Amino acid sequence: MQFAIVLYDRFTALDAVGPYETLGRLPDSEVVFVAEEAGPVRTDNGYLALTADRPLAEVPHPDVVVVPGGPGQTPQMTNQALLDWIRTADATSTWTTSVCTGSLLLAAAGLLEGRRATSHWLALDELRKFGAEPTGERVVTDGKYVTAAGVSAGIDMGLALLGRISGDDVAQAVQLGIEYDPQPPYDAGSPQKAPAEVVALLRSMSRFILGAELPT
Repeated sequence: MQFAIVLYDRFTALDAVGPYETLGRLPDSEVVFVAEEAGPVRTDNGYLALTADRPLAEVPHPDVVVVPGGPGQTPQMTNQALLDWIRTADATSTWTTSVCTGSLLLAAAGLLEGRRATSHWLALDELRKFGAEPTGERVVTDGKYVTAAGVSAGIDMGLALLGRISGDDVAQAVQLGIEYDPQPPYDAGSPQKAPAEVVALLRSMSRFILGAELPT
């Protein structure tokens, strides 16, 4: 089974690495990082680069598509080369997935119209503009489309998808292998749980914390 993880300038690292660390542990699978051109692609803060081993054109029919989010997603919304590849890959994929604002790219490609989907909570309303039905759930499956909420939810998405592909035991074994047992020091991981002043602070600091001015 081939997993294609899309890279583009200023994507968020964990959006891509979370699915890589989970889906990439499936036996007899291949994970390939793809971009418009092969080579290093910088993350949102510019400090880290991941290498796209192959250009999009060389991976037209992966079994699973993974589209990460990040501040670089905004200019990609009108990148027809990328949107066309997403549509082409989706035509034959078994699963088409996204993390964070990567769901906006799926939506821009016309894949989420009439479907339930999620994204980073600051960007949920943007999905409505493309006819999708936004939900604040952490991982949403609608048909063969699996969308994850912000950043860290990509790990959950990868495990949930592994469960569907290979069964709960394999998914749980991978979870155990990466010791994914979250015990955060604060219970502020969603706008419903975080104190109001923290939500307001995040909104005011989104460009520094998230690397972009997300919708408020």
